[in-house]
Amino acid sequence: MAKTPNILVIMADQMAPQALPVYGHDLVKAPHISRLADDGVVFDNAYCNFPLCVPSRMSMMAGRLAHNIGSWDNAMEMPAAVPTMAHYLRSVGYSATLAGKMHFIGPDQMHGFGDRVSTDVYPSNFAWTPDWIEGETYRPTGINMRAVVDAGICVRSLQIDYDDEVEHAGLQKIHDLARFSDGQPFFLTVSFTHPHSPFVTTQKYWDLYDHDAVDMPAVPPIPVEELDEFSRWLHYAHAAEKHTVTEEHVRTARHAYYGMCSYIDDKVGRIIDTMTETGLLDDTVVVFTADHGEMLGERGMWFKQAFFEQSTRVPLIVRYPKAFSAGRVDKLVSLVDLIPTFMDVATDGNAPEPVSPLDGHTLAGLMSGGDNGWDNTVISEYTGEGVIAPCRMIRRDDTKYIYTHGHPGMMFNLADDPLELENLVGRPETAELEKQLLADLLDGWDPDSISEQCIQSQKERLFIQAATGGEPNWAYRFRSDDGSRFVRNGSAVGTKIKARYPFVEPTPFER
Repeated sequence: MAKTPNILVIMADQMAPQALPVYGHDLVKAPHISRLADDGVVFDNAYCNFPLCVPSRMSMMAGRLAHNIGSWDNAMEMPAAVPTMAHYLRSVGYSATLAGKMHFIGPDQMHGFGDRVSTDVYPSNFAWTPDWIEGETYRPTGINMRAVVDAGICVRSLQIDYDDEVEHAGLQKIHDLARFSDGQPFFLTVSFTHPHSPFVTTQKYWDLYDHDAVDMPAVPPIPVEELDEFSRWLHYAHAAEKHTVTEEHVRTARHAYYGMCSYIDDKVGRIIDTMTETGLLDDTVVVFTADHGEMLGERGMWFKQAFFEQSTRVPLIVRYPKAFSAGRVDKLVSLVDLIPTFMDVATDGNAPEPVSPLDGHTLAGLMSGGDNGWDNTVISEYTGEGVIAPCRMIRRDDTKYIYTHGHPGMMFNLADDPLELENLVGRPETAELEKQLLADLLDGWDPDSISEQCIQSQKERLFIQAATGGEPNWAYRFRSDDGSRFVRNGSAVGTKIKARYPFVEPTPFER
């Protein structure tokens, strides 16, 4: 009888696949991720289901689209009663350990994991609740253009503190699993916060790149008056009008981001080397992915939150040569497909029925070279900070439709228009396709009802946050001083900047 495989998920934060050599970038240095891909299956069109940290991760963990679990934004808790991939794998005999970021909100800081071996980096309370009634304005959550204009070199940062600890904890856990697991299969997630903004890296990683050779965005900034409504909301939410971003700022931020990608790549290399040294690699399904991408200056936009390709696509590489030959898959897949895939692999194709409906499908058939009538469609949603109405995206085959409630839609043919510049909405020749995609996008998703739910939830959470000052803060603390070392309440900006050395003073509107 074949050994039940272990499952190792290595997760980056805000890593756009377009910035990796395995996805075609010829400047970025990431040899260890490329080595993983050489022996694995690379998904060329993998998407997150919500381009923001918390809802994307909760959707992935639950295998369900965000609206089906009420995960509206970065300050929304997922009920403890929602089964997760950790619960499912434990139900078939696995141990489940989390090292690093998962950004759980609320008192349940495990959500099925039996063990956490490091702290979490961001608040677990309602500090980052959006306010759609207040409207389009900057709120101090740390997502603003200061990260671009202050990009560059640091000696140390909060994120380096964090990810170095996550790596150490993850490597130690691998050694412990090799020595003490007694043959029980394990599910281990090692989740880093790089290359999430701010865009700063150490001299070592900065020096990997020739500054003048750093490529610039393919699409220049679009004037505010020409932006679609969704992008205009994000422009003001990111305080873009309060900063002058020069070409040199853009090049520097991209340079630092590439250094941050190489920093994560080195960590991936050490994890794989440790798996090899301990004899675990051949019996382990290794997955590399991210929670969402990074706009990196395309269209003058930064960070995530948008439905453009840089923001919504994610890297997805699966290595398990015992079952899946190395290759590439061009079908459309998303993070909700991971639970069905893990359960399929864990049970040799005999997975029990899920206890609640899942929105994804197993990728095992695609990785084996077939498609089994694959529904080549992905859905991504957005109700988080920066917008003031529900938004949704559907991609089917080469066509993407973006819906912004109360405003005109956008539709792009990505085969003909990969930079998403030619809006096809309203054209007679694509009218039938537009009608069908819009109908499918709205099927089972009522934007009026969702808007009401979001606003009511925001009212309740903002009231609780104001009444309590954010206490109790449920953040998982592995060490006694983790409450002061990482972001726990209020503005992330001051904490992130203070944790950067040399220190950079925040501007008045950021305090």
